[in-house]
Amino acid sequence: MKKESREPLVRISKRGVMSRGKAWGIRLVAVALSLIVCAFIIFAIVKLNPLKVYGAMFEGAFGTSKRIWVTVRDTMMLLCIAIGLAPAFKMKFWNIGAEGQILMGGIVSAACMIYLGKTVSTIPLLVIMLIGSMMAGGIWGLIPGLFKAKWNTNETLFTLMMNYIAIQITSFFVAKWENPFGSNTVGIINSRTQAGWFPPIFGQAYTLNVIIVMLLVVGMYLYLNYSKQGYEIAVVGESENTARYAAINVKKVIIRTMAISGALCGIAGFIAVAGASHTISTSTAGGQGFTAIIVCWLSKFNSFIMILISALLVFFEKGAIEIASRYNLNDYVSSMITGIILFFILGSEFFINYKVKFRGSKEEAK
Repeated sequence: MKKESREPLVRISKRGVMSRGKAWGIRLVAVALSLIVCAFIIFAIVKLNPLKVYGAMFEGAFGTSKRIWVTVRDTMMLLCIAIGLAPAFKMKFWNIGAEGQILMGGIVSAACMIYLGKTVSTIPLLVIMLIGSMMAGGIWGLIPGLFKAKWNTNETLFTLMMNYIAIQITSFFVAKWENPFGSNTVGIINSRTQAGWFPPIFGQAYTLNVIIVMLLVVGMYLYLNYSKQGYEIAVVGESENTARYAAINVKKVIIRTMAISGALCGIAGFIAVAGASHTISTSTAGGQGFTAIIVCWLSKFNSFIMILISALLVFFEKGAIEIASRYNLNDYVSSMITGIILFFILGSEFFINYKVKFRGSKEEAK
């Protein structure tokens, strides 16, 4: 007797094109659900009113004028890195080396401040630092791009290993420039003269950070969507064979795009040294090169949407730090809250791209 086959209990299928409004509605629902889950966890662990905890998170990011500008500063840093990763990731080149590219850019900026700070005035010095940081980051991105184009190496492992090399190079220069001697830190560079520091604009120290990154946002949006090179990046990312059929030089596109990606991450190193910490260390990148990958994917490489997502992630980070200090929670609890929220946000992308059907549903019956 022939055994009757049954439909599976759950079927997952690819969605068609979803409207932008509906997609963002799913994301907002995911954020709301994550906050509800976090509320239960907060109450279960520390018996605190979740609303007070969320209020503390808001105060941690926006409670004072100084905190607002620090949040803006860190948002611009994360956004700059995400912009740098966007062309590489759109090309399906998995650039995991942003951390190293940032550090290389930061090393050049710090070197210019140390060796040129006494002889070159501020504006020319900043221009030299910017160009040098772009070149250093660009070279650090160009190396894995060349190896991928010529010998088809694994870019994920290659760029990841480049991070470790950059960290060791940074350690070397930190030891070389340590101040005071024996401290194993560079200290604040040019603290008296502020040579190589971003000058205040409209009375705010971080205004230039915002101006530079906003210019990059507009530039990257136009580059990826309205330029010939942006079109080539998109075609190579969809299919290298299609790109070759369209007479696109795939190797040239890979090398060029990785040089651009590295150069933009080098600018992030310049901003970190000249516009934020005014020093260099192995923690200058601070893991943001990996966080920026999330920003890239959630934004679908749209640089304007990256602004919102970068601000959201920095808000969660600042808020987590605040509740950890205010309510005497350890870092694991605050990191767990941030992780749950990110899990829900990333999970929402599944429901945007796929449909889940259950056996016996009306849609299945049709």
